[in-house]
Amino acid sequence: MTVQGILYAISDPVRVSILVELMDAECAKNCTAFAKINKTSIPKSTLSQHFKILREAGLIRSVRKGVELQNRTRCAELRKKFGPMITEILHAYADES
Repeated sequence: MTVQGILYAISDPVRVSILVELMDAECAKNCTAFAKINKTSIPKSTLSQHFKILREAGLIRSVRKGVELQNRTRCAELRKKFGPMITEILHAYADES
């Protein structure tokens, strides 16, 4: 987990939407739950790439359940290492839109 990796991961509006929705979710979600983001259909291959970037940045954790990957945020670990930085960035995104 690096600041540069996190900033790159959340530089894309689709990834920000995915991250915000995962942060608000009570349980893990697979990537097909995000097939429509902001009323736009996104191909599964594109979603997989977005999830890979979020995972490599350390923002989410994926656990294999059968043939699917269930995704959830790593909020507690992120808060411990970066404090409110990520939450503040996501609030700034929300204020802009």
